[in-house]
Amino acid sequence: MSQVVKESMMERLRWRYERRGRRGKRQLLDEFCEQWGYSRKHAIKLLCGWQPKAKPPARRGRPRQYASGLVEVVKVFWLAAEQMCGKRLAAALPDWLPHYQRLHGQLSSRCRRELLSISAASLDRLLTPLRAQVALRGLGGTRPGTLLKRQIAIQTESWEEKEPGFLEADTVAHCGDSLAGDFIWSVTFTDIATEWTETGAVWNKGAEGVLEQTRLVEQRLPFVLRGFDCDNGSEFLNWHLVHYLQERQKPVRFTRSRPYHKDDNGHVEQKNWTHVRQLLGYQRLENQRLLEPINELYRELWAPWHNFFFPSMKLVRKYREGSRWVRRHDEPQTPYHRLLSSGALSAKQKRALREQYAALDPFALREQVERKLARILTPAARSSRPTGSLRAPQANVKAQTNEAT
Repeated sequence: MSQVVKESMMERLRWRYERRGRRGKRQLLDEFCEQWGYSRKHAIKLLCGWQPKAKPPARRGRPRQYASGLVEVVKVFWLAAEQMCGKRLAAALPDWLPHYQRLHGQLSSRCRRELLSISAASLDRLLTPLRAQVALRGLGGTRPGTLLKRQIAIQTESWEEKEPGFLEADTVAHCGDSLAGDFIWSVTFTDIATEWTETGAVWNKGAEGVLEQTRLVEQRLPFVLRGFDCDNGSEFLNWHLVHYLQERQKPVRFTRSRPYHKDDNGHVEQKNWTHVRQLLGYQRLENQRLLEPINELYRELWAPWHNFFFPSMKLVRKYREGSRWVRRHDEPQTPYHRLLSSGALSAKQKRALREQYAALDPFALREQVERKLARILTPAARSSRPTGSLRAPQANVKAQTNEAT
């Protein structure tokens, strides 16, 4: 039956349907569904004169006022900054903008003005189509240590977060889908007051390797180490670390979290994703020769990039309203700016930090990270970094492996 015939018959059927009672409408519906092959609900809509909905009205409110090419510029910033959220990206734009203009050319005055004044909510709306899917979670490698639990106190009170020097430490396993055998671990250290984070890689999470990374990280810190808090893993609860932290002229306060309470080390647990998983992903790293290239990447590129150019938000207060918790955070700041405003550095230390900051370019650091990471990761594997995979050409497998080692 053609569409023209259907439309001409439909008018007559609607006229009959309107003038029938309940029983007559039921009989007509039965015949209509049997002859035309429609479902009963759809037949009722047709006989009642249903029409498709009209097009939605035009967007109300004031029109969007963005400079030409602003979305493309924001996309470049967002991908280069590891896809940070709108609040952090809005705070990072003033630090990144001068380096962008040196690399890509000068922007128009209107575009610069709107970039520096755009709200976090507007950034999130512009970037909604570009959001990437979050990778799957990996395995946890913390095994409870049976030694020194009585010698190392549980942290039961909050440290003074206004003073830098109190670190939280944790380990991340690069084991793939199995914890069996030998592989590389990452050790993350985060300062509670400033969010300054340093990372190192060790082989098999041994006590001596973790101690060596702790010593190297302390030498790189721009402030004095005052406190050290960790979980109950055996890589931290050992006499090697106890002697190193406490047998000195001014002992470091050494505490541990409660067993099975990950929130006790919430600061460093967050950095395990941004500083480790976003870089190396969840694949298995069982080549010991990659240990030094990974440590070089952490030390020379990854840590300066995040500490100087990636803002973070800190929880200011938390209170309960009815059945939900309300959290209030401070304005996003980079660890570098938090450290300068802490008042814990001397004039000489501030001058050295400012000189180091002036010599860095976030876009150049990102390119160097990509190049070094491509030599570390196996060419056939994909990184879970949000900026994309780092698949290397298959023909260069042997050359890249030799270069990485």
